[in-house]
Amino acid sequence: MDRDLRGWLPCLLGGAVFAVCMAGTTLPTPLYPLYQEKFGFSELTVTVVYAVYAFGVIGVLLLAGNASDTVGRRPVLMAGLGCAAASAVCFLAATGLGWLYAGRLLSGLSAGLFTGAATAYVMDLAPPGGASRATFVATAANMGGLGCGPLLAGVLAQYADRPLYLPFVVHLALVACSVGVVAWLPETVRHRRALRTVRPRRPGLPPEVRAVFGPAAIASFVGFALFGVFTSVSPAFLADSLDVSNHAVSGLVVALAFFASTAGQLIVGRVGVGRSLPLGCAALLAGLALLAGALRWEVPALLVLSAIVGGVGQGLAFRGALSAVAGASPEDRRAAVISTLFVVAYAGISVPVIGVGVLVGPLGLEGAGLVFIGCMAVLVSTAGAYLLRRPVRVEDVNA
Repeated sequence: MDRDLRGWLPCLLGGAVFAVCMAGTTLPTPLYPLYQEKFGFSELTVTVVYAVYAFGVIGVLLLAGNASDTVGRRPVLMAGLGCAAASAVCFLAATGLGWLYAGRLLSGLSAGLFTGAATAYVMDLAPPGGASRATFVATAANMGGLGCGPLLAGVLAQYADRPLYLPFVVHLALVACSVGVVAWLPETVRHRRALRTVRPRRPGLPPEVRAVFGPAAIASFVGFALFGVFTSVSPAFLADSLDVSNHAVSGLVVALAFFASTAGQLIVGRVGVGRSLPLGCAALLAGLALLAGALRWEVPALLVLSAIVGGVGQGLAFRGALSAVAGASPEDRRAAVISTLFVVAYAGISVPVIGVGVLVGPLGLEGAGLVFIGCMAVLVSTAGAYLLRRPVRVEDVNA
């Protein structure tokens, strides 16, 4: 047992660093109502501030999604931690809306540097034969970290002094610890090249990946879009429509979606990648229906159920998608292919969220949310039907 734990320790530490970085990206979520009160901006501005983060992620993935395959995992992760620290400093210094844009952009850059590189790094650090477990560690660290961010910020904002400062001070301390961990972990890229050899690549896929990528990407898009709406507008919905102003409760509702995603990922090992993708699509559809009910009838319980059911569906679909895509990728292109999957996923966070923000003015929060739900339901139903007709089959992704 001790020997097994020692073998997994680097992988688990890599996952912990991944979680710390991702927690910083959702830390402001329950604080947006406080920023709205302080700086006096609209719900559309909230969604744009949130989406700036996604554009930062996508920009890095497109320009340098393959950087860790070239220069090594550790330099890329160190750069990501540097951006995370700079983001926290922007929020600490915020005296106007511009600081929030800068902080969210830097947060997006940190996530963009981490998503492909850290996922590949965690899988690299796993003991031989541990590919499936390592995929779970990576995706659980990603989603678990995203869930811890709003929970931590919500609790500190509600029950501690200086709610717009203390969460970022705590995160800065965690980032400093993470720098020490990355410095201790080994480099896993054997043949490294100079930074100047990194070239932007168009999103591209090796031929052996293309058959599984399409439906996997659609499922990822819808799952991340659902999370994007939860993290950007649910605090306002809780406060304005349900009269819930407790920041800890607001953070908990958002966190539940991400924690449920981690639980959904656990199920993939039992049901297999081929079945997890269509099952995930079905659960996402159910989560969207529950969210529609919560918006229409203003029932808090339905919002909580939507977070849980939709989160489980996102976890099933996303781990299945990541396992299928990573399992079909050549080793020297793995980080680049994973980054391409995340480009699609983060497009789901940005574009639909801004659309909801634009529609809030003429339609109200309920109407905008229902339009979003209808569009996402069509997408996920199409992907689910396709996957039932042509199940994903990738050798050894469940090994």
